[in-house]
Amino acid sequence: MQIVCLDLEGVLVPEIWIEFAARTGIAELRRTTRDEPNYDVLMKYRLEILTHHKLGLPDIQAVIAEMGPMPGARAFLDDLRGDYQVVILSDTFYEFAKPLMQQLGWPTLFCHSLEADDQGYLVNYHLRMPNQKQEAVRRFKELNFTVVAAGDSYNDLAMLGEAHGGILFHPPENVIREYPQFPVTLDYAALRKEIDRAFANAAG
Repeated sequence: MQIVCLDLEGVLVPEIWIEFAARTGIAELRRTTRDEPNYDVLMKYRLEILTHHKLGLPDIQAVIAEMGPMPGARAFLDDLRGDYQVVILSDTFYEFAKPLMQQLGWPTLFCHSLEADDQGYLVNYHLRMPNQKQEAVRRFKELNFTVVAAGDSYNDLAMLGEAHGGILFHPPENVIREYPQFPVTLDYAALRKEIDRAFANAAG
């Protein structure tokens, strides 16, 4: 009865907004949860920039369709799913994630949704629920699962803290300095070893 909860962007796929910023030349869209811990502030900032540049959901989806998982991500995920239940807990959106989920073998994904107008411009976003990463881990624990979680950013920290074991994967230096209680891994082999170690520790 073991579940691994993984963040998506920065762990299995590149940061979608950073990739979009690079392809459009809009540097302001490089800002992510690594830079702004308040997700509502970050999303309103993004929507304003997209509106200013007259870019809508089809533009973003076109970029995502050309993206793929990080090198080694699919093999890592397939191997992990051979031994554990795996759920991806992400602050991305279903409208963004579908082509990436297909390339990853359709793992289970809990995330949010976007609202676009008739012309495809994004007008709002809708959280599945507040603090959904932490709340999902909490509910899995209530169902008597042992949970190990891995992520890379500020918006993963509550999930890592709630799990029986929390692991940082390729985090920025500021997160490493501010949260030394979490082990740091820099590649999939090290992440897998740390996941196995965390479950062994949780079993006592």
